[in-house]
Amino acid sequence: MAEEATLAAAPAADDDAAHLASPFVQQLIKQLRAQDTHGTWEGKSDLQLLKPYILTPEERRAIPIMGDPDPETLWHLELFYNAIAVAIERETKQMVSPMMKMSHEGFGRMVLIAGRLVVVNKQLRDVHRFGFPSLAKLSEAGGKFLDEAVQMIRTYPDVANYGA
Repeated sequence: MAEEATLAAAPAADDDAAHLASPFVQQLIKQLRAQDTHGTWEGKSDLQLLKPYILTPEERRAIPIMGDPDPETLWHLELFYNAIAVAIERETKQMVSPMMKMSHEGFGRMVLIAGRLVVVNKQLRDVHRFGFPSLAKLSEAGGKFLDEAVQMIRTYPDVANYGA
């Protein structure tokens, strides 16, 4: 019985390792560790640092449908998009600026801009419930934004380079 549980956990650990190695997740971890100016999180694993981004279905159901986002949730949201911006910069060598406009009720917009090119344009709703059901979904979402933005910069380099 214990052997079966170990074998079942092994693929999950391999999946987590693969997702932890993605360029977006690596950048998100760097962003989180950079925020730890006093070394409080030095002993935490990367998975422990990413835990606030993972909401199981039960945890999501426990959060009310309507609510105002707390400062920590907004901070995690900003770090998520900052990690995407830096990952785009590393891939394309183009400076990317994040801009967020958010109401106190958790509705707003996040844009990432390279030159005059909007490379990410995300309408935000229910920000107080921001999170992903798994590390795989977190990695997939960040990777998708990253891939689409890089493709857009490569498709429209003159717009992205404007003002450089």
